[in-house]
Amino acid sequence: MQLSDFNYNIPEKLIAAHPPKVRGEARLLVLDRQTGEITDRMYPNLVDYLEAGDCLVINDTKVIKARLIAHKPSGGERELVLVEKHGATDDWFRHKVIYRRKLKVGDELLIGDDTLIVEEICGDGIAVVRANRDLLDIADEHGSVPLPPYMNRIATTDDIERYQTVFAREKGSVAAPTASLNMTKETLQKLKDKGVNVVYATLHVGLGTFLPIRVDDVTTHKMHQEYFEIPEETVAAIQAAKQLGHRVVALGTTITRTLEYAHDKILNQKPARITGEADIFIYPGYEFKTIDGLLTNFHMPESTVLMLTAAFAGWNHLRPAYEHAVTEQYHFFSYGDSMVII
Repeated sequence: MQLSDFNYNIPEKLIAAHPPKVRGEARLLVLDRQTGEITDRMYPNLVDYLEAGDCLVINDTKVIKARLIAHKPSGGERELVLVEKHGATDDWFRHKVIYRRKLKVGDELLIGDDTLIVEEICGDGIAVVRANRDLLDIADEHGSVPLPPYMNRIATTDDIERYQTVFAREKGSVAAPTASLNMTKETLQKLKDKGVNVVYATLHVGLGTFLPIRVDDVTTHKMHQEYFEIPEETVAAIQAAKQLGHRVVALGTTITRTLEYAHDKILNQKPARITGEADIFIYPGYEFKTIDGLLTNFHMPESTVLMLTAAFAGWNHLRPAYEHAVTEQYHFFSYGDSMVII
């Protein structure tokens, strides 16, 4: 299975560099994973494709303003990006950062009135810094939203709200669970009114989401780890849906990775809170154990999230759907339109 197998042509004009003017005013491509049938709808029409008793699982992670501009006492500028949260008690006074330009152990970095000390150089552009106070507080005051590189722009005040889901509550991600960006409180309420059981889990999304695959044989790619927590009530809801013959639908690839990584504990043990570090790499040939439906966005060529989506829909169905989306002028990637695969 070669990396080039998962390529497609995307005109630059279809890449959404900015969110829709109104959240939720996005298009929705409906793909039948059994037949390959494609239907063009609008995002609020999602309600038509979920049934009473279905279980919709949503990622409630919150994106932190992880991009920081620091200065050395000599005046030199350094760009830092905080690494996502790992573990329930991650230390935000001593934390990993991704950095640009040269750093060495002992360097002082100034951000406002705060001083960061470089304690360790880990390699691959990662260092450990120590702060005199909580780095999350420093980021809230001085940081900016770490937009995906392909947007090729600096985050604005609008991005603080729009590169965040309406149900975000657990701080720790440095990238948004982008399939959730089009979801509104109104659509969620309509789903609940219909009888869909909406539940939450947390997976803190890392910048590894955007890292390119550097091997030709995709089966040899090593996936990055991301910390997750699944509440007991979510496990119980999934089990109940399965037992009653209803579907488990994941809102996004982040939740899909979480639910598939932890499938054995979710499906075969007494309901209890589950935590861990998900490093599952899903590509065509994978047999899904937990999810029965997927709501997602349109993904970059040759990306791990595209391969996960291809594994669920079948590349023989997904590629024509992407070609249809290009022809019909859908908007692509984080701020773009959405797709539901059922």
